[in-house]
Amino acid sequence: MPATTQIDLGGVWSLASEGQRPDLAIAIPGDVHSALQKQDVIPDPYFGANEAKVQWVAERDWVLSRSFNVDAGDVGGRWYLDLDYVDTVATVRINGEMVLEADNMFRRYRPDVSDFLREGENVIEVMLHSPVRAGRDVYDRQPFEVPWSKNCPIPYGNMLRKPACDFGWDWNIALAPMGLYGTVMLRRLEAARIEHVTVKQVHRTNGGVELDVAVTLFAAEPGTVPVEFTLDGERVRIDCSVMQGETVVHHLFDIEQPRLWWPSGSGDQPLHQIDVFAGSDHVRRQVGIRRVELLTDADEAGSRFAFRVNDREIFCRGANWIPADALYSRTSPAKTEALLQSAVDANMNMIRIWGGGWYEQDWFYAICDRLGIMVWQDFMFACNLYPCTPDYLDNVALEVDYQVRRLSHHASIVVWCGDNELVGAMDWYDVSRKDRDRYLVAYDRLNRTIEVAAKKANSDIIWWPSSPSCGYLNFGDAWHADGSGDMHFWSVWHENKSFDHYRTVKPRFCSEFGFQSYTSNLLVGGFTDKKDLNIASPVMEVHQKNVGGNERIAGTMFRYFRFPKDFANFVYLSQIQQGLAIKTAVEYWRSLKPHCMGTIIWQLNDTWPVASWASLDYGGNWKALHYQARRFFAPVALFAIPSANGETIDMAMANDTAGPVELTAEFYTVGMDGRTVPLTQAQGACRADASSTLLSIPACSIPDGHVLMWTYHGSNGSEGRGHHINGTYKQLELEPPGLTARPVCQADGAYEITLAAEGLALFVLVEASVAGRFSDNAFDMTSGEHRIVTFTPEDAGEEAEFTIRDLHSCQSAD
Repeated sequence: MPATTQIDLGGVWSLASEGQRPDLAIAIPGDVHSALQKQDVIPDPYFGANEAKVQWVAERDWVLSRSFNVDAGDVGGRWYLDLDYVDTVATVRINGEMVLEADNMFRRYRPDVSDFLREGENVIEVMLHSPVRAGRDVYDRQPFEVPWSKNCPIPYGNMLRKPACDFGWDWNIALAPMGLYGTVMLRRLEAARIEHVTVKQVHRTNGGVELDVAVTLFAAEPGTVPVEFTLDGERVRIDCSVMQGETVVHHLFDIEQPRLWWPSGSGDQPLHQIDVFAGSDHVRRQVGIRRVELLTDADEAGSRFAFRVNDREIFCRGANWIPADALYSRTSPAKTEALLQSAVDANMNMIRIWGGGWYEQDWFYAICDRLGIMVWQDFMFACNLYPCTPDYLDNVALEVDYQVRRLSHHASIVVWCGDNELVGAMDWYDVSRKDRDRYLVAYDRLNRTIEVAAKKANSDIIWWPSSPSCGYLNFGDAWHADGSGDMHFWSVWHENKSFDHYRTVKPRFCSEFGFQSYTSNLLVGGFTDKKDLNIASPVMEVHQKNVGGNERIAGTMFRYFRFPKDFANFVYLSQIQQGLAIKTAVEYWRSLKPHCMGTIIWQLNDTWPVASWASLDYGGNWKALHYQARRFFAPVALFAIPSANGETIDMAMANDTAGPVELTAEFYTVGMDGRTVPLTQAQGACRADASSTLLSIPACSIPDGHVLMWTYHGSNGSEGRGHHINGTYKQLELEPPGLTARPVCQADGAYEITLAAEGLALFVLVEASVAGRFSDNAFDMTSGEHRIVTFTPEDAGEEAEFTIRDLHSCQSAD
């Protein structure tokens, strides 16, 4: 009988804590809160105001344990425990003997446990220490005050190497969860094991590519190890001499005519499969061949910030990514892929993995590779001041080394960024404002530690020090300075500026900007009782984490719209308003191309049902913004950009494709009765990867009480439509549009909905009583227009009912 090489320790474990019943269990991988909810120890944290009822969970230590068997023939061999995604401060024992103390969720741990195994039944026990008390212990040891983020209702999160948002955020529930989310395996150490496999690309002038596959082997003693490399079936075996500890072995593969990997919308995503074998150990890497550069050369405005892929500059259209769920057990690769696919379906080609979450699992980046989503990867530091003690920095260096070696082969990852908003955080606390030099030195030590460790792990990575940042060793205000680097522009939301204020800045690359809306009516119904359906109800306020957020949404409505007639329409109008805000920013900044080369919306997804800046509801349904994003992120588009004095409207063409496009457009005005009056026509060419003005329309050519509308067609098959108003929507004396809808269920379970309008209907939104996706939504209709949209339920065959909303009906009692 062959010797056992590994024992999978996943599955059902016992779960215990002082004062709890003795029969509790937890599924591993999994989190404690989900296990407790499943066994009715706690209510659903996401429902109502239950968040407050479950705070005690994070204040306890929890012991996870299970038994496993080791055969007599396996005792005496070399064994190690293989763990990753341990959340977070944990003591691990085997048969009562401590084998590991872990304190970093972002590291992998591989302790030798050979001396602690015995024949027959063995017991492994993982004590997950309260993150609240563990954080306080680190806090008390700091040589000077290190305050935590004001976003976090649970304190001391910045003391631990754990997702910052776990302690609450201005969009996240505060749970400080604990659990084991990744590999939990007992493995035999044979002659050597594979620690890391990294792949570097060397692009030659003749178009060929050399792949340098570096394998780090770990051995307990010197010896010879056969290592097998394969590339798309090409197989090479090398007998490698290894030393005690780590040995690095290289093998070069040559690809004479590689097919290049491209971002979504710019080309295909061919991937090569590399396998490395050492004994029973096997690691697979999928590699896309591409060249990426970050252009930061100086110009008249300051300095550029643009990504060039395979010698072509790519305008980055995308959104910020936060963890897929506040609780790990509620996620899955399939659910996450659906979120990422929605990004691609809305014409996005980049996500920014924000630094207050976590480094995603390997399959996440493999999905991005396959879908052509460029990834801006933050290191996991966000909106906090952090310790700079030697032990903390040593821990960070090990984290960074592991993550860069694990992930840097992915074609999708185009930049590694040191942190999110740590420079700005120095101005958020009294202690750092009064002694900025001390905290700036502390920050620089941390940032330098991250940079050195990252470049040591892979010298080929593209490094950006912080986000936002005006540039290397520049600690200026990148929230308001728009001449260089990447920008976070929050003046419209946090400073309550008008939407027109987006047109007062010209960012080189805006990596954060956003505006809130409420989560959709369907989702609101899932966490409320009927009595809670009021924006100011305690339950709705629990599901609004941004201080002043509800007031800002309502106040902005007063600025632009007539107030909605009821709760459901308030939710609807908040989403239309959100889309209008982001549309205003994106269209203007895209019109500045190539001065501006990226617009990354805050944010793509939600971790739980909450009022937020997301374009997707928790669970993945598209909010109105996401349907609008598919239009304003279209590779070829036509936008209305009013002049600062309001006298003219420039119709800006944006072309993100590799070839020139000829646009033909028709412009007309529409009265409140929905009747159209032709205004003008225009035809013009837009160069490849450029923006230009098709024509300028005098604002006075739009009669009072009319809306400017247009349709366009491109020579590459693109098409679209849009509208623009002089002034605000509340000034429009809208008339009943006579909207009707006739849904018909098709044989495949989808619904075909025929819409008809007798008048002008702005922002028509179809809502379904079940989860699913519409073929289009949040669009305009004019008198006599018919439109067919399809709805595909998330659960095939599920019956659905539909509600039709538009701007007039949401604010009229008719």
